[in-house]
Amino acid sequence: MLHLHFVAEDLSRIRFASSPLWETVMSLRALTGPDTGAQLHTPWRRRVERRLAEVDMDLLTALVRPAGYIPDFLVPSPHRRSVGFATALAQVAAGDPAEVARQLRHLAGHHVAQQGPGRAARIRLLHRLADAPAESLTAIVRELDRYWGAAIAPFWPRIHALLRADLAHRLEELADGGANQLFRTLHPSVSFDRDTLRVVKYYEGHADLAGRGLLLVPCAFAWPDVIVLTAHPSVPTVSYSPRGLGRLWEQHPTPHRSALADILGRTRAALLAQLDLPMSTTQMSAQLSLSAPTLNVHLHALRAARILASRREGRHVLFSRTALGDQLLAGGADG
Repeated sequence: MLHLHFVAEDLSRIRFASSPLWETVMSLRALTGPDTGAQLHTPWRRRVERRLAEVDMDLLTALVRPAGYIPDFLVPSPHRRSVGFATALAQVAAGDPAEVARQLRHLAGHHVAQQGPGRAARIRLLHRLADAPAESLTAIVRELDRYWGAAIAPFWPRIHALLRADLAHRLEELADGGANQLFRTLHPSVSFDRDTLRVVKYYEGHADLAGRGLLLVPCAFAWPDVIVLTAHPSVPTVSYSPRGLGRLWEQHPTPHRSALADILGRTRAALLAQLDLPMSTTQMSAQLSLSAPTLNVHLHALRAARILASRREGRHVLFSRTALGDQLLAGGADG
């Protein structure tokens, strides 16, 4: 059990962020782990495994093991609520080589992380990386960039939509019931009592937030674990799985040849099928390869018919299916 101890100032400095780099790093566990988390992402894994021929997966899977310690330098805390992949990767590239070397050696000796076949070869590789940390950091950044392009970027609009929906819900929870309500529904392994956040882990530990606050990062590939970082000099971080994760890889068949497509048109039927999760026009445009003006015409028509609903979140307008839209889609699929 890990105990995170709050002072009053920490409660007023709880904030949220999402990171494409966190998804990239944590997804490596879904490729190698035999646990529930890997099974949950099986549809994604089947689609990406054939894309990884140009990526040094031996290097990346030595750095991110199915369980146990993950080097902190791979998952820097986001500075803003939403950061781009290039910005986050630049944080990794700017890491202190001495600290990188220390973390790599710690990983090489970690009894949980170094379980499983290939242990001796992994440990030798990690020590070689630690002996030349500046050059190793360059290689790690290069391979993370390649892996992002092959495994995460094609699916980022859908993942990002899930994260945005979760952040909106968590902010409402915090506004409605404060920290007690927020943490009560955050994750089954998390509990909060007065001034202490408890996270079920394989080890016993204590950490004082000491007025630094707490950063909460939803991460689709974190399930079933809760990732906790307290060694950063800035903000202690807890990463958890977002709400609705079980629907992330669900796909309704695009109803090109259906009664629904005959009524709505193929484009609007396909658009309706994509909105299992709330999405912005930018995300939908990328998913369907439609120009913004064309997309807006379809969205306006579907919203006027009460098949879609919209809400503003910051600078974006998010669209989602209404109950009527769900019924129409289900009926179209049945037909």
